[in-house]
Parts: sequence; structure tokens; C-alpha cells
Amino acid sequence: MVCAAAAWGAPDPKLKEKEREALRRALTSVIETSTLKGARVTVQVRSLDDDSLVFSRDGDELLNPASNVKLFTAATALATLGPDFRFETDFLTDREFKDGKARVLYVRGRGDPTVNTERLYGMVSDLVHAGLKEVTDIVLDDTYFDAERTAPGFDQETGDKAYLAPTGALSLNWNSVGVFLRPGEHIGAAAVTEVEPPSDFFVIESEVTTGAKTQRRYTVSSSVDKDKVRQKIEVKGVVPVDKGVWSQWKKVDQPALYFGFTLKQLLTQRGVKVKGRVRAGAVPPGSKLLTAAASDTLDIVLKRLNKNSSNFVAEQLIKTIGAEVKGVPGSHGKGIEAVEDFLERDVGIPRGTYVMKNGSGLNDANRFSAAQTTTLLSHMARRFPIAPEYLSALAIAAKDGTLRYRFEGSEAVGRLRAKTGTLENVSALSGYVQAVGGERFVFSVMVNDFPGRASSVVQHIDALGAAVAALGSSQGPASAVASMMRPASVVSSQAELETRLKTYVAMGQRADKRNASFLRIAWRSEKDPAVRAVIADALILSDPKEPAHARIFLDSAVASDEVFGRLQKAAKQAGLDVPVLSSLVELAAAGQLEAISRVFEFVRYTASDELGSAFLAEQLAVVAHDAPVELLSALQVTGEADRAAALDALVVGLVKQSQADAPLWAALKASQGSVDPSVATFSKSLEVLLSQRIAEARAPRAEAAPPLSPTAPGADPQTQPIAPGG
Repeated sequence: MVCAAAAWGAPDPKLKEKEREALRRALTSVIETSTLKGARVTVQVRSLDDDSLVFSRDGDELLNPASNVKLFTAATALATLGPDFRFETDFLTDREFKDGKARVLYVRGRGDPTVNTERLYGMVSDLVHAGLKEVTDIVLDDTYFDAERTAPGFDQETGDKAYLAPTGALSLNWNSVGVFLRPGEHIGAAAVTEVEPPSDFFVIESEVTTGAKTQRRYTVSSSVDKDKVRQKIEVKGVVPVDKGVWSQWKKVDQPALYFGFTLKQLLTQRGVKVKGRVRAGAVPPGSKLLTAAASDTLDIVLKRLNKNSSNFVAEQLIKTIGAEVKGVPGSHGKGIEAVEDFLERDVGIPRGTYVMKNGSGLNDANRFSAAQTTTLLSHMARRFPIAPEYLSALAIAAKDGTLRYRFEGSEAVGRLRAKTGTLENVSALSGYVQAVGGERFVFSVMVNDFPGRASSVVQHIDALGAAVAALGSSQGPASAVASMMRPASVVSSQAELETRLKTYVAMGQRADKRNASFLRIAWRSEKDPAVRAVIADALILSDPKEPAHARIFLDSAVASDEVFGRLQKAAKQAGLDVPVLSSLVELAAAGQLEAISRVFEFVRYTASDELGSAFLAEQLAVVAHDAPVELLSALQVTGEADRAAALDALVVGLVKQSQADAPLWAALKASQGSVDPSVATFSKSLEVLLSQRIAEARAPRAEAAPPLSPTAPGADPQTQPIAPGG
């Protein structure tokens, strides 16, 4: 007689437990035999079907979750605001408005994080169709939010990067501006500097010239202008001839004025006269509504939050939650309080068992455990009707968002939806998986303080996810883990390397992004690490704007005899420039911290190579010019041997560059005022050290120079060497 369970296709309990035990063994093997073993890790996997705990490793340990915090922000937004919530922007005028003439055009914002230039143009069209022909003053009301622009945690990082953009009830283009540089027609000609969107809000000071094809050295900075109203964009340096358009995005410090001046520009383009000022102010009672603009519904906005991991959207949401739940003006404090209410009342995560200071997860401001994260994910999966909206906002493995190029070739493709998290020495992944066998799981992995490269940690985190997805498949969790590991190194002959080098260098020179898919597949299957490095170089040259390609490249660029040493020899035999270094310097000059650290490794590796040393010394000076703040950060945290080699090369490069006003010196002065005493001490001693060594290089003296190593905290920078790690 066939049992009822078997007749209806219910899983055999013994088989189910056997499969889960295989999964536990696979997950344990990844943690205990990979770079995760030397790190702080919190991992948990739970079944959504029977709510059982399938696997846990230090599941209750509180770690920095990075952008996994956005899972908590999104959940609270859906639960408190509702999936059909829309952000509104109102355009009003005084009661005397007639014949299309408005004494004042009021704009009242309510925190819409999705207004871009295109949408603002549509709002202007609505105003024109409402009869607006002439405006005296534009008054901007952003009192829906408080005046505090940055969330806790953002203050740990200075600079004008776009991901540090401030919040604002009236915001535009994620409160960032695009700066575009185009070379002149010939070497020596002035380059063209443009901003997008253009308006009177920006004061552009450009001293950029056109250089040779190999020259690329420029800085772009964004700050409040001396009039305290407009934004100054300062650009200096050289861009290469015949290399297309170079671009950077920078934050804007005064969001409402940015919105208002761009509005003025677009109104003028549509034939509306704007005669007066753009200024801040409140909408008075009795004002007449001309038109109101509404955003997409919240479920659509959440896709922008979690699929693309937008810090700006996260902090706008926190303040909006605060305003809607706790009252206007919205603030970070009110928003976090509302999140805590939701987690304690609805999810069952008590106050005081975690730390949440901001909504985006930026920097060292938050602490959650894997167990708390899976508790949230389980709650949201069962909370109809908002569960579909919550799940659909997450990136899909190998399909879109921050997981677009992860899990390729595994059973997780299309089956896993998750939120990534990445900071320096932090990597996280949390979300949902429906395994091949049909069972649904929630999982969370957070890794802090790991040794070695971030790419290795990401690879092993992905192996954990792939193992869960493979449950119930013929492949099984162990095989899934094995398939996610990097192929074992196989060193091909030097002649074969030379032939393949020519092929991939030629592809990289074409800079055709249509080759990117082929190159990614070739990189995954390649076993020769030197060839992998060349493929990765061709990949980043083919599509440099894709962040995943930078990750692949940094994973492959290794300063070793097996990789770079063989490439040097093959390039010389083939009559080619040595690949990898130029792309590495390009990333470093753009401020990529890991790329700067890689440059340090190559500096030490090429110390005995006169030509290589000279090239990298010049390139370190370029990095010091283009990304001085990031260079200082990398110098402070790098190992003593790499730091000493890097400083030796940097001195040579700075002497050859011979720029008294090089941005590095300004960055050193600014860092000396840091609230972190270790940063201030490091910067003071480094300034003394560099000044002394540069003076010695220009006018050598008989006495021996001190070791190139910056000063221990509390020591006199004039007399003490710097301890390893700053």
C-alpha cells in the first residue's frame, strides 16, 4: 500500500534531511576552507516552507551589514507608507495670478528622490500648459525635511563624491551633477568643460588642456561658491586627444537651489520669462495650485533603492518615513525611530539588540546579525499584499542590478533574489532562494575584517548561495560549490601566451562593449592566470562604466612572476605595451581604493625594473594629483613593505612632476584637521616626511635619510617613524 504522503508527492522526510545534511556540509566546507575562515562571519539559512533553521554559523553576532541595511529601510517604507505611496512636488502661485503672469512661483517639495532633468522638463511643460508665461521670483520650500543634510555615518568620509550626496525635500538628479570633459582639436588646445544639467547655478572654473594620447591627468572638484548660493565646479589638468569624452559625477551641496536654478533654465527654454531671483522660502497660506507632479509608486522607487543600491534614495526614504509617521519636518532621527517601532512591533526584533544609525548602510554606523536579517526577510515574505513588492525590488542573480554578473552558470540564476553589501573589509548578501527541488529559503551572509582580496570573499559568498539553490538538483550542493570556485591555475607555454596576448590586446584596443559578454565567458573558463589578466584588461577597456568589470579586473591583476612577470616577457616578444598597468592606474586615479593598493603592490614588484619603476613613479604622481584623499587613505592602511616602496616611488614622481600646488599637499593639510587622531597624526608626519625626502631628492645631502614610514599616534612627527597601519 502506498502511503498518502508519497501518493500526493510530498517529500520523503528522510530524503529531505539527507539533502539538508549535504547542504550543511557544503556550507561548512566553504566557511572553513576559504578566506571566510580568517574573517568575522555571521551566516543563517532558514526554510520559508516550514520555518526551520537549516544552517547557522554565529548567526547572532552583530556585524557591519553595509548596504544590507537597505532591506530594513525598504521593509519599513512598504509597511508604513504602502506600495502605492507617491512623492509629490507642488507648484503654486499667488492669488493675483492672471494673464499668465506670476509674481511668485512657489515650489514645495516632499522628498521625491526620483526627479531628474527629464522629469523636471515634463513639470515645466505642465506649467506652460497651465498658462504660465512670466515669473518674477522662484521660491523654494523644502521644509518637509529638516535642515540636516547628511545622515550619521556620512561624516566618516569627506569629499564631493556623488554617493555622498545630501538629502533634500527638493532634490534633482540624486543631488549630483555630471561634469564632462572633451579634448580640443589638437594637442595644446583648451579642452571643453560642460555640466549636465547646465544652469546659472554652476560657476565653472576650467583650466584643462589637450595632451598626447597617453596623457590623462585632471581633477574635478565641487564646492559651494564664495557667494554661498551657487556651486563651483573647478577642473584642472590634461585630457588626451582623440580619446572621447571623460566624465565624473559630483555631489551638489544645496539641493533646493540646484532644483530652482535648473527649473529657471528650463522655463526660459520654454519661453517663460523669469525676471527675479531664485530663493528659499515657505509657501504662504492661500496660495493657488498650478500643477502637482507625482512620482512613480513606492514599489517602483524601491527597485531603484535595492537593485542599484542607492544611498541617496535610502536616506530620502528615511526622512520621508519620519515626516509621514512622526510629523513634519522629516529627520533622520524620526525616520530611524519609525524603523525601530516597526521592527519591534511587527517583526519582533527588540530595540537595543541592533544598531541602526542611517538608512543606507554607509560606513561604520550600523550593526545587525544574520539571524535578525532572516527574521525580517521571513516576516516580509509572509506579509501579503506587500510581499511581492518587497521581493521584486531585489536584484536577481545573473539578471539585473548589483547581481547582474554574479552567479552566472549556477543553479542560482533566476532563482536567487538578494541585496548586496560592500564596504572596505565588509561584504554581505541577504535574500531569498527557491531551490531546484522547490523549497524556498531566506538567507543572510555578512563578512567583516577579512584577509586578502574582496573578490575572494565575494566568490565564496556566492558559493554559499549557489549551494542553497542547488538543493534538490542532480548536481547537489557540493558540486555547486565546486563549480563556483576559480579554475585551478594552469600555466601555458610562453609562445601560447604571446599568441593569446595579441588576440585579447587587439580586442581591448577596439573598446567595443559588444565584446563584453564574450570576454566575461572567456575569463570565467580561462585557467592560465596571466591570460585571465589580459582578458580582464580587455573587458574593462571594452566597457569601463560597468562596475562588475572593475571587480573582475582587480581580481585578476596580480603582481607576481606567474602573472605579471610572464606578461612582461610576452609583451616584449610581441612588441606590445605591457597590459594591465594602464587600466590599473586609470582606476586608481579615479579614486578606487583597492586599485590604489594594487598599484602599491606593482610598485614593490617592479622595484628592480628600471623602466617599470620609472613608469609607476610617474603614475603614482598622477594618482596623487587626481585622487589625493584616497591615496592618503590607502597609504595609511597598506602594509609596511608596500607603503615604503610606494612612498619611494611617489617622491620620484612628485619631483619629476614639480608642481608646488599639487592637490596632494592640500589634502594633507585637510587631513591634519581630521576628528580621527590616527588620520591627523599620519597626515602630519607624512607631510614632513615627503617634504624632507623631496628636498633631499632635489639637493642630495651627505647624511642618510630617515626610513620612509609615517608616525605612531601621539608621537612627534618630526622625530618618530610611523608605525605599520598608521
